Amino acid sequence: MDRRNFLKTAAATTIMTSLSKKFAHAADSATVPTRVLGHTGEKISMVGLGGYHLGMQSDEQESIRIIRTGLDRGITFLDNCWDYNNGQSEIRMGKALRDGYRQRAFLMTKIDGRTKQAATQQLEESLRRLQTDHIDLLQFHEVIRDTDPDRIFAKGGGMEAVLEAKKQGKVRYIGFTGHKSPDIHLKMLETAFAHKFTFDAVQMPLNVMDAHYNSFEKKVLPVLVKHNIGVLGMKPLGDKIILNSKTATPVECLHYAMNLPTSVVITGCDSLDILHQAIQAATSFKPMASTEVSTLPAKAAPAVAKGEFEQYKTTQNFDGTYHNPQWLG
Repeated sequence: MDRRNFLKTAAATTIMTSLSKKFAHAADSATVPTRVLGHTGEKISMVGLGGYHLGMQSDEQESIRIIRTGLDRGITFLDNCWDYNNGQSEIRMGKALRDGYRQRAFLMTKIDGRTKQAATQQLEESLRRLQTDHIDLLQFHEVIRDTDPDRIFAKGGGMEAVLEAKKQGKVRYIGFTGHKSPDIHLKMLETAFAHKFTFDAVQMPLNVMDAHYNSFEKKVLPVLVKHNIGVLGMKPLGDKIILNSKTATPVECLHYAMNLPTSVVITGCDSLDILHQAIQAATSFKPMASTEVSTLPAKAAPAVAKGEFEQYKTTQNFDGTYHNPQWLG
């Protein structure tokens, strides 16, 4: 190759390399898209940052870095709970939300209290730990017992405390969560309707395994869509247990949950790498073709006949209030 052609080739290579880096940087800096939270009209990020894993991180500063990086990249929905890691998850999130970050977050946390007294005490502790004067979405955590709906809505129950807190401006929206049984979710919704109350959001497992065993997607999701209640999908990777089945990649799992009518898909991020993976899944998501939608659960079918990869449904391993019934009040 003569010098002139060599220089042209080198220049072209330099330009292409520069463009590649530019496009790569654009992809890295893409902002997470938003979706609407049911009838509230609130716009929230389509992927949410799970709070539990943040408290498990050995380095508190790394937890804070994960939260702030997520907010900087457009993740607005933050998940937490009064009982996560003995309060450490909320404490760390509270520190991360200083310096103007609170105004950029849609902050959700959960309480376990089934009585008015327990619910009030836990909410006040959460507000103090999170260093805020209000929670955007407060949810009753682990509605996993058949008795939970009646206890929460009973006279002197937890709902009285939360409704009072809402009147005081400490809570904006109200929801509930659970991972055990779609039938209990339906009972909670029916109990609320009987009390002329409609939840603003409901959180439940939605993943490639769920459709085959005691399915929230099949039983609960249609009811939420009918009543325009915000759908919070959790356990898209089944706390990584689904990945052990070797039937889907992390991004495939996230995309499957995002393809459902979810307002947000909440995923645990215990490192910046996992956070970037979640962001990449959100920014690269496109509605899946019907063949893709059916293929992923079909691949998972042989592995899930008995729910062994959804242990949150079949065991007490994930039931904090089972091991600590005193939290219920």
